Amino acid sequence: MRIETLVDRVKTHRCYSHPIFHNWARVNPGTEAIGALFHHIRSFCDATRPGWNLPEGLKQIGLPTESHLLQEIVDSEENHGPELAMMAGHIINRSVPGKALFDDLSDQAHIESMLKRCSDELLGQLPGYDFATGLMPQTKKAIHTFEARKSTAPQDVYKSLGTALALEIISNRQLIPGEKACLIDSGLYRASFDEPAMHYLLEHYGETGAECQHEQNAIEAVGSVLSAENSTAIVQGADDFLNNLEALWDLLDATLLQAEGSRAAA
Repeated sequence: MRIETLVDRVKTHRCYSHPIFHNWARVNPGTEAIGALFHHIRSFCDATRPGWNLPEGLKQIGLPTESHLLQEIVDSEENHGPELAMMAGHIINRSVPGKALFDDLSDQAHIESMLKRCSDELLGQLPGYDFATGLMPQTKKAIHTFEARKSTAPQDVYKSLGTALALEIISNRQLIPGEKACLIDSGLYRASFDEPAMHYLLEHYGETGAECQHEQNAIEAVGSVLSAENSTAIVQGADDFLNNLEALWDLLDATLLQAEGSRAAA
C-alpha cells in the first residue's frame, strides 16, 4: 500500500465529509445545545493531545525520525485545553444577546463544568449516559482509540501511527474548518479571528496553522514506514479512529442539531 492510497482512504470516509458543522450553522442551536456540543468536542480533543508512550515506542522499534515527527505534534498541542474552553465560553456568551454567562473566560474549570451541565440536561436521558463524566458511550469509544498510545508493543505503535494520520487529516480538513464555518463564517456569533478568545481556532486553521503542519508530519511519518508487514495495523488504527468519530458526530448531530432543528420548525 502507498501512503497516497491510505490518505485517499481517509478522505473518502464519511467522517471526512460529515455535515455536523454545516448543520450547526444551519440550525443555529440554543445555548444549552452549544454547551453540550462543546463538552463532547472538548472531551474528545483532550484525549488526542497526549502522546503517552508513542514517541518512545517508535524509538524502540528503530524509528527515531518518526518519533521526532510525532513528538513535534504532541509538543505543539500541549496546554491547548484552556484556549478551547475560552473559545467555548466566548461563543456561549455571544449566543445570548446582551447577556454574558461567563465573566471570566480564563476560568477553565467554571466553563467546563457548565458545558457538562448542558450535556447532562440534554443527553442525560439517553441509554448509557455517564453522569460522572457527562459522556456518552460513543464519546468514550472515540476517546478510547488513543489508549493504544500507552503501549510500546510494535503492533500498537503501528496502529497508533494510523490513528495519528487519520486524526491529523480530519482535524486539518474537517474539524477545524468546520468549526470556522459554524463559529465565524456563519455570522451567528459575530466572532472573528481578531478576537483573543478565538485564538485557538486562529492557531489551528489554514495553510499556516498548526493542523496543516501536523498533517504533513503525520503523512511523512507514516509514509516512511508503511509496508506490507505493518499496513494491516496502520489501516486498522486509521479505520478505528474514523469509525468511532463518525459515530460520535452522528450522535451529536442527531440529538443536539437535528432534534433542535425539528423543534424550531414545529
